[in-house]
Amino acid sequence: MSEPTVRRQAATRRTGTDERHAIASRAVESRRQPGPPPPDAGVDPVAEPPGPRRGPGSPVVAPEPSRWQFPSLDELPDGDDLIAIGADLEPGTLLAAYASGCFPMPVDRRTIGWFSPDPRGILWPGRLRVSRSLRRSIRRFEVTVDQAFDEVIAGCADPSRPMGWIDRRIMRAYRRLHHMGWVHSVEVWDDDGLAGGLYGLSIGRLFAGESMFHRRTDASKVALIHLVDLVGTESPALIDVQWLTPHLASLGAEECSRADYHRLVGDALGGGLRPHLAGWDPSPNDRPAERT
Repeated sequence: MSEPTVRRQAATRRTGTDERHAIASRAVESRRQPGPPPPDAGVDPVAEPPGPRRGPGSPVVAPEPSRWQFPSLDELPDGDDLIAIGADLEPGTLLAAYASGCFPMPVDRRTIGWFSPDPRGILWPGRLRVSRSLRRSIRRFEVTVDQAFDEVIAGCADPSRPMGWIDRRIMRAYRRLHHMGWVHSVEVWDDDGLAGGLYGLSIGRLFAGESMFHRRTDASKVALIHLVDLVGTESPALIDVQWLTPHLASLGAEECSRADYHRLVGDALGGGLRPHLAGWDPSPNDRPAERT
């Protein structure tokens, strides 16, 4: 998750027999990835809910398990961010990918690449840095959660942004997961409308930030501050920011090795693929807490 730009690595490899860089070109029916929690864990096992995302307290929808198997991060060479090509953007595939430590980005109009940056950008919620000027900016905005997801992802996908990577396939896939209760947005408003925001996926104690944008100064930073309040600062809560940028580093984000990130994801998912933030209260009057 970065703002205003996201680094994108072009893919030159094609699916094949190199297990380090390619997902098998056929479905792995006999070795399905572990699925989300069973229905008795509070998740509705319907394949996809009709209509828009329901309100707080609504059951989260468990997707069908993915038929794809992702490379083990422990077997990958250091420093190669692109680890696989192919598969699909079905809900179960996306959840399996994040649980294994990777995420999708288009590499061309037809191909999806799967990335696991090395080093990986992360933010420990308790280490968020908020400057005095940013604390003053907080007072200028109102913050909501899950009230304008389509507007947020459209803002992140604005084709006028440098190095834009969010295409219709990505928007459709994450909108579907939002309807199912796994993907969330944080919206920042002022008197002129939507000023900025972010979106990402929540599983266990991990929030995997996908993208953020701003139309007014500090709006995306205010969204991140509010996200930290929602995620909480108790270990093993973790925010994945993919690649570290100067913008994120100024807020306290840091880098870790791929091996360390794999371990941290395991800790964050210790309770299984449950959407930890499914009970967010999207109150339009919420404001981020001011920090000292």
